[in-house]
Amino acid sequence: MSRRLKLLAPLLTVVLLLGAWELYVDAGAVSSLVLPAPHAVLASLFTDRAAIWHNLMPTAEEILLGLVVAAVVALAVAVMLHLSSFARTAVYPPLVATQAIPIPLLAPLLVTWLGFGLLPKLVVIALVCFFPMVVTTMSGLASVDPDLVKLLRTFDAGRLQTFWRAELPSALPGLFAGAKLAAVLAVIAAILGEQAGASSGLGYLLTVTVANLEMAEAFATVLVLIAFAIMLFALLSFAERRAVPWIHQRSDTEVR
Repeated sequence: MSRRLKLLAPLLTVVLLLGAWELYVDAGAVSSLVLPAPHAVLASLFTDRAAIWHNLMPTAEEILLGLVVAAVVALAVAVMLHLSSFARTAVYPPLVATQAIPIPLLAPLLVTWLGFGLLPKLVVIALVCFFPMVVTTMSGLASVDPDLVKLLRTFDAGRLQTFWRAELPSALPGLFAGAKLAAVLAVIAAILGEQAGASSGLGYLLTVTVANLEMAEAFATVLVLIAFAIMLFALLSFAERRAVPWIHQRSDTEVR
């Protein structure tokens, strides 16, 4: 598939969906108070740009900091679980159990315990983003070529040298894969954290606009969130190509 077709295919899908949405609303099948037409949403992006931009900044800060915290902790935990069978037995099951915690119920409790500042939002984002990165990084650490490990041991490489030269590079694609998945989840987590208790942010703006039936601005806010998530995903994909270029070179060769 050509690069131009790769760009045009999703664009065409979006245009068709927007056209169907516009026709559905214009035909009077649903009230604009419930579902605004795309042209109204785009108009709100311009008329309400100051409010949206003002509230985007704290949300973006929460998401970026939360992703960094989750990535650092996830890498450290994944390495610990990889190197220690006791840690895998003792720690991994509780980690899996954390994914059953209902975040919409936990977020208000965190606000009660930690206040209305940045910290409870970071905790919510880190909880949501942490586990996918741990799992994918562990898979990367386990996928190291055993022949490479044997070769390093033949040259008297110690355990630490084997980790730095073979296992850690093997884990990087998994870490990036988890980070790209977490980038999308982080947007949802930030909104849940802000809706639990905040005085700014896009989650706060969504709560206010929906309560006031300002649906065009609410949908415009969601559109900005979608764009921000796509941008994060694209940036992480670019960073992945820079950090682990051999993975993409191999994929390109297989495609050809």
